[in-house]
Amino acid sequence: MHEDCFRIVDPARARLDPAAALAHVCDPRYGGINMFVGRVRNQNRGRDVVGITYEIFEPLALNVFRQIRRKLTGLVGSDVRLYMAHACGRLAVGDIAVVIAVGTIHRDEAFRACRSAIEQLKHSAPIWKLEHYADGDSEWSEGCSLCGEQPHGNEDAEP
Repeated sequence: MHEDCFRIVDPARARLDPAAALAHVCDPRYGGINMFVGRVRNQNRGRDVVGITYEIFEPLALNVFRQIRRKLTGLVGSDVRLYMAHACGRLAVGDIAVVIAVGTIHRDEAFRACRSAIEQLKHSAPIWKLEHYADGDSEWSEGCSLCGEQPHGNEDAEP
């Protein structure tokens, strides 16, 4: 049996590595590999963003990652491999904030599992985002975990 990989990464010490995520979920049994890479963008809600600081309660976040894994097993079956990593600390525009990769037998399962994993992470994990703006102001983002909506696989949801 393979091990899933769950990480919280301080960008002052290391960077999130999509290639490592891909390598972790590759397996000769899997025909479907899907990955989501989230980066810090330069605009949000009409404001120029220069960076983000993420704060994470790591023990609880890792527990949420494990809960997401259990839910994915129910969604697509037990033969799924998962990699989830999120940055914690200060990031600049263009830096990678989150990497999720899944490997499954078929492509449909991989797409569904990856989408479900990122939506569950955004709604459930204790991760807080402080946006830093070009005008020198900073503001905590409301984020999905505070909005009260539950993940439902809506294709129109913001990634």
